[in-house]
Amino acid sequence: MKKIDFRKLRVMIDEAITYDDIGRAYELVEQGIEAAEQQELLSERMYFKAQFSIIEEDFSEAIRYLDLTIKYNPTDGAAYNDRALCMIELGKLEGVEKYFDQGIKVEPDFATIHHNKGWFLNKIGHHNQALKSLRRALKLEPKRAVTYENIANCFLELGQVDKAIAAYKKTSALLSAEHKSIREQIKKLIKILKTLQ
Repeated sequence: MKKIDFRKLRVMIDEAITYDDIGRAYELVEQGIEAAEQQELLSERMYFKAQFSIIEEDFSEAIRYLDLTIKYNPTDGAAYNDRALCMIELGKLEGVEKYFDQGIKVEPDFATIHHNKGWFLNKIGHHNQALKSLRRALKLEPKRAVTYENIANCFLELGQVDKAIAAYKKTSALLSAEHKSIREQIKKLIKILKTLQ
Protein backbone atom coordinates (compact mmCIF):
# COMPACT_ATOMS: atom_id res chain seq x y z
CA MET A 1 0.00 0.00 0.00
CA LYS A 2 1.14 3.53 -0.81
CA LYS A 3 2.30 5.42 2.28
CA ILE A 4 -0.21 8.08 3.31
CA ASP A 5 0.78 11.60 4.35
CA PHE A 6 -1.38 11.75 7.48
CA ARG A 7 -0.83 15.48 8.01
CA LYS A 8 -2.04 16.25 4.49
CA LEU A 9 -5.00 13.91 4.96
CA ARG A 10 -5.91 15.68 8.21
CA VAL A 11 -5.88 19.07 6.44
CA MET A 12 -8.12 17.68 3.68
CA ILE A 13 -10.58 16.36 6.28
CA ASP A 14 -10.57 19.72 8.07
CA GLU A 15 -11.35 21.52 4.80
CA ALA A 16 -14.11 19.04 3.92
CA ILE A 17 -15.75 19.55 7.32
CA THR A 18 -15.24 23.34 7.24
CA TYR A 19 -16.93 23.62 3.84
CA ASP A 20 -19.64 21.07 4.72
CA ASP A 21 -18.54 18.42 2.20
CA ILE A 22 -19.54 15.59 4.52
CA GLY A 23 -19.42 12.83 1.89
CA ARG A 24 -15.81 13.73 1.11
CA ALA A 25 -14.99 13.92 4.82
CA TYR A 26 -16.31 10.38 5.38
CA GLU A 27 -14.21 9.04 2.48
CA LEU A 28 -11.06 10.70 3.80
CA VAL A 29 -11.66 9.48 7.37
CA GLU A 30 -12.10 5.93 6.10
CA GLN A 31 -8.80 6.22 4.21
CA GLY A 32 -7.12 7.45 7.38
CA ILE A 33 -8.48 4.64 9.56
CA GLU A 34 -7.53 2.00 6.99
CA ALA A 35 -4.00 3.37 6.51
CA ALA A 36 -3.45 3.74 10.27
CA GLU A 37 -4.56 0.14 10.84
CA GLN A 38 -2.31 -1.17 8.07
CA GLN A 39 0.67 0.78 9.40
CA GLU A 40 -0.23 -0.14 13.00
CA LEU A 41 -0.29 3.48 14.14
CA LEU A 42 -2.58 3.48 17.15
CA SER A 43 -2.58 7.23 17.77
CA GLU A 44 -3.49 7.94 14.12
CA ARG A 45 -6.23 5.32 14.25
CA MET A 46 -7.71 6.96 17.36
CA TYR A 47 -7.47 10.38 15.72
CA PHE A 48 -9.38 9.28 12.62
CA LYS A 49 -11.99 7.48 14.72
CA ALA A 50 -12.47 10.80 16.52
CA GLN A 51 -13.00 12.50 13.17
CA PHE A 52 -15.70 9.99 12.34
CA SER A 53 -17.41 10.79 15.66
CA ILE A 54 -17.10 14.52 14.94
CA ILE A 55 -18.81 14.10 11.57
CA GLU A 56 -21.53 12.09 13.33
CA GLU A 57 -21.78 14.93 15.89
CA ASP A 58 -21.04 12.53 18.76
CA PHE A 59 -18.67 14.95 20.45
CA SER A 60 -18.40 13.03 23.74
CA GLU A 61 -17.24 9.94 21.84
CA ALA A 62 -14.86 12.10 19.80
CA ILE A 63 -13.33 13.44 23.02
CA ARG A 64 -12.81 9.88 24.23
CA TYR A 65 -10.87 9.05 21.05
CA LEU A 66 -8.97 12.34 21.15
CA ASP A 67 -7.90 11.70 24.74
CA LEU A 68 -6.55 8.33 23.57
CA THR A 69 -4.78 10.04 20.67
CA ILE A 70 -3.13 12.43 23.13
CA LYS A 71 -2.25 9.56 25.46
CA TYR A 72 -0.47 7.68 22.66
CA ASN A 73 1.00 10.81 21.06
CA PRO A 74 1.18 13.82 23.40
CA THR A 75 2.74 15.92 20.62
CA ASP A 76 -0.34 15.75 18.38
CA GLY A 77 -1.43 19.39 18.23
CA ALA A 78 -4.45 18.62 16.06
CA ALA A 79 -5.82 16.30 18.75
CA TYR A 80 -5.70 19.09 21.36
CA ASN A 81 -7.30 21.45 18.82
CA ASP A 82 -10.11 19.06 17.98
CA ARG A 83 -10.71 18.26 21.64
CA ALA A 84 -11.18 21.97 22.32
CA LEU A 85 -13.65 22.23 19.43
CA CYS A 86 -15.62 19.24 20.74
CA MET A 87 -15.78 20.85 24.18
CA ILE A 88 -17.21 23.98 22.56
CA GLU A 89 -19.82 21.90 20.72
CA LEU A 90 -20.83 20.36 24.06
CA GLY A 91 -21.04 23.81 25.70
CA LYS A 92 -18.14 23.02 28.05
CA LEU A 93 -16.12 26.20 27.65
CA GLU A 94 -14.04 25.92 30.80
CA GLY A 95 -10.60 24.63 29.81
CA VAL A 96 -11.05 25.15 26.07
CA GLU A 97 -8.30 27.75 25.80
CA LYS A 98 -5.95 25.42 27.72
CA TYR A 99 -6.36 22.76 25.03
CA PHE A 100 -5.74 25.25 22.22
CA ASP A 101 -2.64 26.50 24.06
CA GLN A 102 -1.35 22.96 24.58
CA GLY A 103 -1.84 22.25 20.88
CA ILE A 104 0.08 25.41 20.00
CA LYS A 105 2.83 24.46 22.45
CA VAL A 106 3.41 21.06 20.82
CA GLU A 107 2.81 22.21 17.21
CA PRO A 108 3.45 25.96 17.05
CA ASP A 109 3.57 25.98 13.24
CA PHE A 110 0.11 24.44 12.77
CA ALA A 111 -2.06 27.31 11.48
CA THR A 112 -5.37 25.57 12.19
CA ILE A 113 -4.88 25.70 15.96
CA HIS A 114 -4.13 29.44 15.91
CA HIS A 115 -7.12 29.96 13.63
CA ASN A 116 -9.54 28.01 15.83
CA LYS A 117 -8.28 29.69 18.99
CA GLY A 118 -8.91 33.06 17.32
CA TRP A 119 -12.38 31.99 16.20
CA PHE A 120 -13.18 30.91 19.79
CA LEU A 121 -11.81 34.09 21.37
CA ASN A 122 -13.95 36.17 19.01
CA LYS A 123 -17.04 34.12 19.92
CA ILE A 124 -16.51 34.80 23.63
CA GLY A 125 -15.97 38.53 23.09
CA HIS A 126 -12.16 38.77 23.18
CA HIS A 127 -11.94 40.35 19.74
CA ASN A 128 -8.46 41.90 19.96
CA GLN A 129 -6.94 38.68 21.31
CA ALA A 130 -8.78 36.83 18.55
CA LEU A 131 -7.18 39.05 15.92
CA LYS A 132 -3.72 38.21 17.29
CA SER A 133 -4.36 34.48 17.00
CA LEU A 134 -5.88 34.80 13.55
CA ARG A 135 -2.95 36.89 12.32
CA ARG A 136 -0.56 34.21 13.62
CA ALA A 137 -2.52 31.69 11.57
CA LEU A 138 -2.12 33.86 8.47
CA LYS A 139 1.63 34.17 9.00
CA LEU A 140 1.78 30.38 8.82
CA GLU A 141 -0.79 29.97 6.04
CA PRO A 142 -1.26 33.29 4.19
CA LYS A 143 -3.83 32.05 1.68
CA ARG A 144 -6.33 30.63 4.16
CA ALA A 145 -9.67 32.14 3.12
CA VAL A 146 -11.60 31.09 6.23
CA THR A 147 -9.09 32.92 8.45
CA TYR A 148 -9.70 36.16 6.57
CA GLU A 149 -13.42 35.59 7.05
CA ASN A 150 -12.92 35.27 10.80
CA ILE A 151 -10.74 38.39 10.83
CA ALA A 152 -13.59 40.20 9.07
CA ASN A 153 -15.99 38.95 11.74
CA CYS A 154 -13.68 40.33 14.46
CA PHE A 155 -13.56 43.72 12.76
CA LEU A 156 -17.36 43.75 12.56
CA GLU A 157 -17.57 43.04 16.29
CA LEU A 158 -15.13 45.92 16.87
CA GLY A 159 -17.25 48.24 14.68
CA GLN A 160 -14.49 48.60 12.07
CA VAL A 161 -16.62 48.15 8.95
CA ASP A 162 -13.94 49.28 6.43
CA LYS A 163 -11.48 46.69 7.72
CA ALA A 164 -14.20 44.04 7.77
CA ILE A 165 -15.04 44.73 4.12
CA ALA A 166 -11.37 44.51 3.13
CA ALA A 167 -11.02 41.17 4.92
CA TYR A 168 -14.21 39.82 3.33
CA LYS A 169 -12.90 40.85 -0.10
CA LYS A 170 -9.68 38.95 0.61
CA THR A 171 -11.75 35.93 1.68
CA SER A 172 -13.69 36.01 -1.57
CA ALA A 173 -10.54 36.35 -3.66
CA LEU A 174 -8.94 33.33 -1.98
CA LEU A 175 -11.93 30.98 -2.17
CA SER A 176 -11.54 28.24 -4.74
CA ALA A 177 -13.95 28.02 -7.69
CA GLU A 178 -15.87 25.17 -6.04
CA HIS A 179 -17.05 27.57 -3.31
CA LYS A 180 -19.01 29.87 -5.63
CA SER A 181 -22.07 29.99 -3.35
CA ILE A 182 -19.96 31.16 -0.39
CA ARG A 183 -18.38 33.83 -2.59
CA GLU A 184 -21.88 35.03 -3.58
CA GLN A 185 -22.93 35.23 0.09
CA ILE A 186 -19.85 37.30 0.87
CA LYS A 187 -20.59 39.67 -2.04
CA LYS A 188 -24.10 40.23 -0.67
CA LEU A 189 -22.71 40.85 2.81
CA ILE A 190 -20.16 43.35 1.48
CA LYS A 191 -22.96 45.19 -0.35
CA ILE A 192 -24.93 45.46 2.90
CA LEU A 193 -21.87 46.58 4.87
CA LYS A 194 -21.11 49.32 2.35
CA THR A 195 -24.44 50.91 3.26
CA LEU A 196 -23.17 51.21 6.84
CA GLN A 197 -20.06 53.21 5.91
